[in-house]
Amino acid sequence: MFQTLIDSEQLKQLQATQKDWLIFDCRHDLANPDWGKHQYAAGHIPGAHFAHLEQDLSGEKTGKNGRHPLPDQGKFLAWVAAHGVGEHSQIVCYDDTGGMFAARLWWMCRWIGIRSVALLDGGWAAWLAAGGSITQTIPEKHRANLSLRPSLVSITSTQQIEENLSHPRFTLLDARAPERFSGEQEAIDPVAGHIPGALNRFFKLNLQENGRFKPPAQLRAEFQALQASNSSGNFVMSCGSGVTACHHILAFELAGLGHAPLYAGSWSEWCSNPQRPVQTGG
Repeated sequence: MFQTLIDSEQLKQLQATQKDWLIFDCRHDLANPDWGKHQYAAGHIPGAHFAHLEQDLSGEKTGKNGRHPLPDQGKFLAWVAAHGVGEHSQIVCYDDTGGMFAARLWWMCRWIGIRSVALLDGGWAAWLAAGGSITQTIPEKHRANLSLRPSLVSITSTQQIEENLSHPRFTLLDARAPERFSGEQEAIDPVAGHIPGALNRFFKLNLQENGRFKPPAQLRAEFQALQASNSSGNFVMSCGSGVTACHHILAFELAGLGHAPLYAGSWSEWCSNPQRPVQTGG
């Protein structure tokens, strides 16, 4: 049972012998939402289904709930079950951006109580480098029986974030790039800056130069150094829209530091209300 990461050699060996394994291709481009579909059609890991960030891994937007709001739990459970995910399935998800988007599917599976879900460490590039085969064949869907189980993750609400400003109990750790966090650049959301009191750690700092996750001990030391720099020592993970924050949650768990909550709406939800305070600078 793989719960955080699986490498390409392990997947190559086990995929051929394990019957109840489901793979999801999560490649995406925020600036070109159809790009991932085209890449998937051009070639993907054999047996992989496609998971679209905006169509499959997000819910309906209201203009006040962020750019990638979570869908209804029941609808998401029905979606994974329709692709063959059952009570004893092992899920593997991948992308070509170091887990930036695949981590969202990893987190959402845990959100509905699925424990056996892992990222392909290094993603698409690592698969190709390992000599993994590719195909253009789209696998058939076989609906499986799956019931909602107790969530393995936790969510922090906007109200809790607001209350935390005056009575701090945790620290937000923002996974966006430093220039977006500081407000120097903002090409995605209508307001630049960050939630007051938040710290910044770019999600790519969880990765080595080869695009694979850093060793657990190194991640643990880096996160603990951040924890020591703030008074609460407790992190809630956020980002632009609740996607790359999941990368931090996975890295935090990989480091052996437990389960950090997610602020699902993140900056895009926070800044949708002009009455909420905004901070700029590092």
